[in-house]
Amino acid sequence: MTVIDFSAFIGRLATTSGEVILPFFRTSLSIDNKSHAKDFDPVTEADRAGEAVMRRIIKYHFPQHGIVGEEFGNEREDADYVWVLDPIDGTKSFIAGFPIWGTLIALLHKGTPVFGMMHQPFIGERFSGDNATANYQGPSGARKLSTRRCASLKEAACYTTSPLLMNEADRATFAKIENEVRLSRYGGDCYSYCMLAAGHLDLVVETELKPYDIAALIPIVTGAGGVVTNWEGKPAQNGGRIVAAGDRRVHEAALKLLGG
Repeated sequence: MTVIDFSAFIGRLATTSGEVILPFFRTSLSIDNKSHAKDFDPVTEADRAGEAVMRRIIKYHFPQHGIVGEEFGNEREDADYVWVLDPIDGTKSFIAGFPIWGTLIALLHKGTPVFGMMHQPFIGERFSGDNATANYQGPSGARKLSTRRCASLKEAACYTTSPLLMNEADRATFAKIENEVRLSRYGGDCYSYCMLAAGHLDLVVETELKPYDIAALIPIVTGAGGVVTNWEGKPAQNGGRIVAAGDRRVHEAALKLLGG
């Protein structure tokens, strides 16, 4: 099986999951809270349906492969090839009717993300990458993705989903970044990383991410010329505290402030 074959297969997963998820968008749907703490961690029928259909297709074609998913747990995590699935990254935006969400599909080979896609079926956009190249396909056509040059933090536009998702100590550390950058904005979830890969912003800083939140986005950002690590400068596929930058100079400067 070649990378090209896997790319086509991931495209099929995106199409099928989108067909299942999209009818739920901007409708009255039931919402459950997965969190037992004070925070709100919503899951919907659309999340479950989207992951279920992708799992069925993967198991039929690649029964020897592993699957890590947000809604239905992990299977065969020690397999050479493992699929990492987040049917709706940005569920809070989804339930509020905002189209800033996407389906994340990653393929790991021996623990390393080798292909990733973010699919937004409502807008009709796909961002994909294999660490060497990254591509966009959407209403405006198809093109290669490339991060933009940015020499320093003072010239950078930075995004995080919300500082309220950070613990108190991490929030104080993130404030050091905000004090340095030209622009700091909140929101985005997976879209922030895709806009970084497309050259529209320069830095994304997050905490508390799970593997399914980031695995698919790493090959996209890396393939577009960017860099993704944790705050210590180590590989990011296991989640945690993440920093992604389009220019290595910005990444290095951010790591210094983040304590890496």
